[in-house]
Amino acid sequence: MTADCTHVFLGMKAVIASETMRDLMTLAERVARSNATVLILGESGSGKEVLARAIHHFSGRSQKPWVDLNCGALPEHLIESELFGYDRGAFSGANNNKPGLFELAHQGTIFLDEIAELEMKMQVKLLRVLDGVPYYRLGGVKKVSVDVRIVAATNQELETAVSQGRFRSDLYHRLTQITLRVPPLRERVQDIAPLATHFLALHDPSLRFSPAAIDVLVRHSWPGNIRELRNVVMRAAVLSVQDEIRPEDLPLQTASPEPASSLSSTSIEGMERKMIFDALHSTNGHQQKAAAKLGISRRTLSRKLKVYDSGLTEVAL
Repeated sequence: MTADCTHVFLGMKAVIASETMRDLMTLAERVARSNATVLILGESGSGKEVLARAIHHFSGRSQKPWVDLNCGALPEHLIESELFGYDRGAFSGANNNKPGLFELAHQGTIFLDEIAELEMKMQVKLLRVLDGVPYYRLGGVKKVSVDVRIVAATNQELETAVSQGRFRSDLYHRLTQITLRVPPLRERVQDIAPLATHFLALHDPSLRFSPAAIDVLVRHSWPGNIRELRNVVMRAAVLSVQDEIRPEDLPLQTASPEPASSLSSTSIEGMERKMIFDALHSTNGHQQKAAAKLGISRRTLSRKLKVYDSGLTEVAL
């Protein structure tokens, strides 16, 4: 992975190696110069938030606030108070005035992830804000006006939600002034190896992938996209007993079906743990000798022991 593959948008690192993603980022940079509302489509874990952050980064609002909210993470009544704020006494427990996220994002960008999860009542209020209409905080008596650029994202097809009556058509058309689609990882295989190498370096810079392991990663379909890749790499880094990650270290189902009698990953982990502790017992807890006996480095053994921290009391080190 070359150095120019890695970019940082609002503190979030992005690895962009494929021509597809480079073209998308070029388009995002052009879009960022406008104040148009942007809807980002893409599968879960494909990198929609990175693209949203890039839009803010490249925009004229980059020195102003960036605020984000997952619309599917909170119930409706909390979403309303989070977005629009509340005044003291608005409800039980509202002991102070609280500005909403729109106020906090004034002159900046607000990112609304999982926009399809918004309830109809909230869709109406959001549409009014998009149209520049001042609003009240919950329990408030003074209208609030904000200047905010909205970037929204969803892994659902909003057109289908509109046809099914789950999403307002007027809000849909207001959100889609510009629509960008992040392709799934399986459609940009050039990004897989650089991303995997990046995630591995975050965990342990001294580890590396074997060419065969890279081949397995590239051939996998990645239904969970970048999030799945990150988890697979982290798990392989923790469980590998070598300094090089090999295909058998990757918790993936390969093209060749495993025999019914094959061990589960849990039993493999247990077997590995037993081998390590047996080696330590046989060498009276001498880690260098135990590592030599296992055919691994002293550093790798130490890393494994940190993972098995709960069992260290059984071994005299």
